Amino acid sequence: MRSEETTVEGRNAVLEAFRSGKTIEKLFVLDGCKDGPVQTILREARRQDTIVTFVSRERLDQLSQTGKHQGVIAHAAAWHYTEVADMLRRAREKGEDPFLFLLDGIEDPYNLGAIIRTANQAGAHGVIIPKRRAAGLTATVARTSAGALNYTPVARVTNLTATIEELKKEGLWFVCADMDGESMYRLNLQGPVGLVIGSEGEGVSRLVKEQCDFTAAIPMRGDIDSLNASVAAGVLAYEIVRQRLAAGK
Repeated sequence: MRSEETTVEGRNAVLEAFRSGKTIEKLFVLDGCKDGPVQTILREARRQDTIVTFVSRERLDQLSQTGKHQGVIAHAAAWHYTEVADMLRRAREKGEDPFLFLLDGIEDPYNLGAIIRTANQAGAHGVIIPKRRAAGLTATVARTSAGALNYTPVARVTNLTATIEELKKEGLWFVCADMDGESMYRLNLQGPVGLVIGSEGEGVSRLVKEQCDFTAAIPMRGDIDSLNASVAAGVLAYEIVRQRLAAGK
């Protein structure tokens, strides 16, 4: 379900945004400000596990669109997030093995939008992103997804490792993209699967990689050793699609 992308400024407006149920991606607060209204906003932010950044007045002035921020600015999501459980329910309703994308450290909104588009075309039941060190559902992401965000749900979780552990209890197994892994053509990628894609610079983080059952490498024949994250996601996703089609699923 869509909502308008919003930069919310001013103490009353920010507090109302939290209390109305808007998903606040990030909260910027004037460093050193400790008065009552700001403390109330910070309590709401903690309750919703919102990322809070304390910044200088100069930085707030740069971020402000109105010049009346009163020491607080909130960035709200352009789209509503869903729950991981809804993705599993969606797979059950379709009579399909769950197929999820999990993104570890994808901070470029263009990459995120492109991956959501690929996930939709590959028949994935949803995309999971972490709250920190990751792009959120901005208007840029929505545009880059070319409409896929209307159809492919995205969940935002506090801890990707813990989410993987919970999904394993639901019968999913996990494969992450890693250039030092085994060739994707030698892996059985069928069944309920979570495809884990890391950032272009750092790849999948150590703790997340340790939770994965397999690491899959994309065969390289060129002179450089890596692919754009969204391209890598597409290549691996369509190997999963190929194997499912070959198995008649």
